[in-house]
Amino acid sequence: MSDARPILFFDSGVGGLSIVAPARLAVPDARFVYVADSAGFPYGTRSEAEIAARVPALLGRLAERYRPRLIVIACNTASTIALAAVRQALDLPIVGTVPAIKPAGAMSGTRAIGVLGTEATVRQAYVDDLAARFAGDCRVIRHGSAELVRLAEAKLRGEPTDPARYAAVLAGLFDQPGGEAIDVIVNACTHFPLVEAELAAAAGSHRVRFVDGGAGIARRIAHLTEGQDFARGAEDVAVFTGAGGEALAPALARYGFPRIEGL
Repeated sequence: MSDARPILFFDSGVGGLSIVAPARLAVPDARFVYVADSAGFPYGTRSEAEIAARVPALLGRLAERYRPRLIVIACNTASTIALAAVRQALDLPIVGTVPAIKPAGAMSGTRAIGVLGTEATVRQAYVDDLAARFAGDCRVIRHGSAELVRLAEAKLRGEPTDPARYAAVLAGLFDQPGGEAIDVIVNACTHFPLVEAELAAAAGSHRVRFVDGGAGIARRIAHLTEGQDFARGAEDVAVFTGAGGEALAPALARYGFPRIEGL
């Protein structure tokens, strides 16, 4: 019997669409539900206590409503703070999103890595641990930017964005001591790959490569659903906990979500 249970992707906004794209290639027959917690957006400027309380409760409601086979927390901030609590609360596979420091450490020739995330993500001890384990011989320079989250959301709404704003974000890395040596930047927020082209253009004379966890998460999803049956059942849907969905409707349709619901 075919199984119509969806894979549910969760983020504070539309950054998780950067995870959806490779996941569709990995599991093309799966039905997807995408959830943007627009009522709680942005997570990057919220306290750890707020996120730790909000995310497990909200995912519990979503699991009851959509009965997913698997949940992807497509948000670095939510994953680094609330992943363990969500796994304890829900009896189904939970895939988190963590900064891609391991591949960055393997890629860097100068042994200087930039970690570009939200303020809430870059200050986490989890990032300290990843840096110590996988880039112990590297200088790991961090910068938190809520501005880049807003730029990514604006781009998906079809609004023009000023290249100088991307350059100012990157200066938060390059202008730190040792920042001139950075040759790999970890996009440690799922919003940031959506503006990777703009970031690359703004890097100017700095020769950098960007890395994120999208491909690895897609492989993890494929592994956890290997051998399972899929049935479309219904079309893919994007869910918003607050306002903002209609302005993003064209972008959501391009990512395969023709319908928008409220929670």
